[in-house]
Amino acid sequence: MYTDISCEDFREQFASDESVDCQFIDVRKEEEHAEVHIPGTVNIPLSEFPARIDEISEEAPVILVCNTGVRSSQAALFLAGMGYDQDLIYNLEDGTKGWIKKGYTIEGEMAE
Repeated sequence: MYTDISCEDFREQFASDESVDCQFIDVRKEEEHAEVHIPGTVNIPLSEFPARIDEISEEAPVILVCNTGVRSSQAALFLAGMGYDQDLIYNLEDGTKGWIKKGYTIEGEMAE
């Protein structure tokens, strides 16, 4: 239905190659995203997914992230159910917490 991807694999496969056009979507609540988020993420809370589905292209890879990988996996299943190409749907399985644990760059109120 979708592919789980680690923080390291994401950085290697998508972040290191600027020619790869991908959509990096944080599905956490707006407040959570404002507190801390991975640079380059667009915030589309899971609760708003059905209403904002038109903001997500079917042509480019979609990398979904939340705090620990649970809500983003629900979003991935939703996209697959809506007919998105399963080979273009990725769940950042480590989530934002895993990203922070690795010491990667973050943005938001906590990062300042």
